Amino acid sequence: MGQGHNHSKQDHHSHNHSHHHTSTSTKNLAWAFVLNLSFSLLELIGGIFSNSIAIISDAFHDFGDALSLALVWYLQKISTKPKDNYFDYGYKRFSILGALIISVILSVGSIFMIIESIKRFITPEETKADVMFALAIIGVIVNGAAMIRLNHGKSLTEKAVFLHFLEDILGWIAVLIGSVVMMYFSVPWFDPLLSLAIALWILWNAYGNIKQVMIVMLQAVPESVDRHELVEHWEKIKGIHSVHDIKIWSLDGNHHVASLHVLIDKTVKLNEFQKIKEKIRKVALEFEIIHTTIELETDAEQCKLHSD
Repeated sequence: MGQGHNHSKQDHHSHNHSHHHTSTSTKNLAWAFVLNLSFSLLELIGGIFSNSIAIISDAFHDFGDALSLALVWYLQKISTKPKDNYFDYGYKRFSILGALIISVILSVGSIFMIIESIKRFITPEETKADVMFALAIIGVIVNGAAMIRLNHGKSLTEKAVFLHFLEDILGWIAVLIGSVVMMYFSVPWFDPLLSLAIALWILWNAYGNIKQVMIVMLQAVPESVDRHELVEHWEKIKGIHSVHDIKIWSLDGNHHVASLHVLIDKTVKLNEFQKIKEKIRKVALEFEIIHTTIELETDAEQCKLHSD
């Protein structure tokens, strides 16, 4: 019966909500960049002064993050652009490209930290525990403020950055504990041991971020969408006999897209087709599917894709 698509009021509301959310995401990322860059400078100075490989490694790690945050902020801004002749679904995927970049940089930084920690572990050096203690307090406060700001982020990029700040807080708590231990005991190997533990933790979580991004890039069915429940809702719509050839994927982890073939009951009249399409899209929006392409079919048509 052919494809049909029109924007409903729900689509317009979803677009406005999406635009507001993306604008907030861009501001959050810009704020995170300024905070991260400023603190990494302070951290580097403190790490050199205290002779702590854990803090110096984390300073370089934060410098890399600051540069990646600048790029991620730029990509997030691009992701707000509407569709054009080059990108039929708009530029939303530039957002997850940013998430991929920051996750890869986190991984590379973690590997660097692991190498440096092993070197210092073999040949331990004394550190200034009191300076480490002071920096750890500041680190927990600064990264905690950034984490709170990004706590409600919905995009994969914001989640990746949020995870970075969460990891930093855990790392600084570890440094705080380690500095207290080194104030009372002569254990120079404890600092590189902390650094190694932090690096392994970051690497593991960065791997999780990359995995999530690749799931989106490879157009898997979004984890938040219960395919069976969605089909049930569609087939409960009056006038629909069945649905098939369903394709569901995500643009950026939050905005999903779907296409489907719908077999219409014989009793349905031609002038009722539009209402059925509107009901299908209304159900789709409840599952965060912002764009739905629908092909209506009758018993008279032989759809080769019906077995899907």
